[in-house]
Amino acid sequence: MRNLPIKAIAATILPLLAGACTTTASYDNISDPSLGFTTVAARTASVTGKQAVWVQSSAESQSLAERVRGLVQKKTVGPDVAVQAALLNNKGLQAAYADIGLSAADLWQETLLVNPRISIGATGIGGVSRTVETAVVSNILALITRPKRVAVADARFRQAQLRAAEETLRLAADTRRAWINAVSAWERVAYLNQAQAAADAASELAKKLGETGAFTKSGQAREHVFYAELAGQTAEARMQARMAKEELTRLMGLWGDDIDYQVPNALPSLPKSVVAKRAIEAEALRNRVDLEIARLELDALALSYGLTDATRYLTDLELLSGVEIEREKEDGETETSVAGNLEVEFVIPIFDTGKARMRKAELAYMRAANLLAEKAVNIRSEARGAYDAYRSTYDIARHYRNSVVPLRTTIEEESVLTYSGMITNTFELLADTRAKINSIILSLNAKRQFWLADVDLGTAVHGGGGSSPAAEASEVSSAGDEGGGH
Repeated sequence: MRNLPIKAIAATILPLLAGACTTTASYDNISDPSLGFTTVAARTASVTGKQAVWVQSSAESQSLAERVRGLVQKKTVGPDVAVQAALLNNKGLQAAYADIGLSAADLWQETLLVNPRISIGATGIGGVSRTVETAVVSNILALITRPKRVAVADARFRQAQLRAAEETLRLAADTRRAWINAVSAWERVAYLNQAQAAADAASELAKKLGETGAFTKSGQAREHVFYAELAGQTAEARMQARMAKEELTRLMGLWGDDIDYQVPNALPSLPKSVVAKRAIEAEALRNRVDLEIARLELDALALSYGLTDATRYLTDLELLSGVEIEREKEDGETETSVAGNLEVEFVIPIFDTGKARMRKAELAYMRAANLLAEKAVNIRSEARGAYDAYRSTYDIARHYRNSVVPLRTTIEEESVLTYSGMITNTFELLADTRAKINSIILSLNAKRQFWLADVDLGTAVHGGGGSSPAAEASEVSSAGDEGGGH
C-alpha cells in the first residue's frame, strides 16, 4: 500500500505524456535546424540559376569562404559569378535565413502540448491520520485550439520561407545591377582615356603652332581647355567607377585579399532582339514571391480569425484532475482510502464578452484582404512598366548605336579632312569632336540603362525588386584600359 500514491500519480500523468509523444507525427523533421531551406534554395535556383546555401557551422563557413575565394580572387568576375559569390558569402542574407529557423521553432513549439502542472500535498504528517493529495492541471483550451494554432504557425513558417526566397532574389538582382554599374563605369573611363589622349595631342599641336605664329592664342586656349575639361571628367569617372566597384564588393561580402578581383572593361553588346512577353501580367501574378506572402498572410489571419471565434467566450479553461489518498491508523491497523477528484476552472465572460477581440480580428482580416488586392493591382502595373522600359531602353540604345554614333563619327572624320584642307577652322573641328564624345557617352549610358531594365524585368516577374542604391546611382559606366579589368 505504500506504493499506491506513486502508482496513482503515474496513472494520472502517463496518458498526457503519451498524447504529447504523438503531437509531432505530421512534423517528423520539425526540429531540424535547416528545415524549410530546401524550398528556398529550389525556388531561387529556378530563377537565378545559382546555388544558395544556409551556413550551419563554422566548417561550412570556412568551406564556402574558400569556394568564393576561388571564384573571384585575381580573376575577372562576370555577372553570374558575382551573383553566385554574393549568394554564398553575403552575411546579411545568412541573417535573413535565420528567420526560417525562428519560424520553424515557433511551429515546433505549437505542435507540443502545454506542459501540465502537478501539485502534491500532504496533511497530518506524524499524526494518526495522514492525507496525500495529488493533482494534474491541464489547459483544456490549449488542447482544443491546438490544431488551429498549428495551422497558423505553419502558415507563418511558409511565409518565412517565401520572405527568405524574396531576400535571396533581391540580393541577386542588386548584385547584378552593381556589376552592370561597375562595368559601365569603367567602360566610360576607357573611352574618356582615349578621348583625352586625342585631346592631349591636339593641345600639344596647338602649342607648337602657336610658337610659330601660325595659331592664335584664342585657338590655343580652346585646345588647352578642351584637354583640361576632359581630364576633369576622366578623374570624376574614375572615382565613380571605384565607388561602383566597392558597391559590388560589399554585396559579394568580400574583404581582405579577396577584393583583389577585376570586372570586364565593357558591358555585353545589345542582343539582336528582345524577349517578347505577351502575358507579362499573368506571368507576374503566377510567380511573384511577395504576392504569395500576402496570400499566406490572408490565410493566416483567416485561421487566426477562426481561432478568435472559437475562444470568444472562454479564454482560460483548465482541467484539474488528481487523487486523494488518506491513510488512518486505528487499533494498530492502517487503513488507506483512495478517492479521485476533478475540477474545471474557467473565466466567466461577464464584462469582456470577446466582441472587441472579434472586431479586431475582422478588421485585421479585411485590411489584409485589401492589401492583397492592392498588391495584385500594383504587380500588374509594375510588370507592364518593367516590360515597357525594357523594350524602350533597347530601342533607344540601338538608336544611339546604329544612328547617332555613326553619324557623329562621319561628321568628325569629314571635319578632319576639311580642316586639313584649310576649309574648316579649329573651333568647328573642336565642336564636332566634343559632340562625338557626348554622343558616345550617351550611347554607353543607354546600353547600361537597357541591361538595368533587363534586371528590373526579372524582378517584376519573380520578385526581389525594390530600392537599390546601384540602380539609383548617377551615370556611371565601365571599362578601363583596353585588354584588362579593374
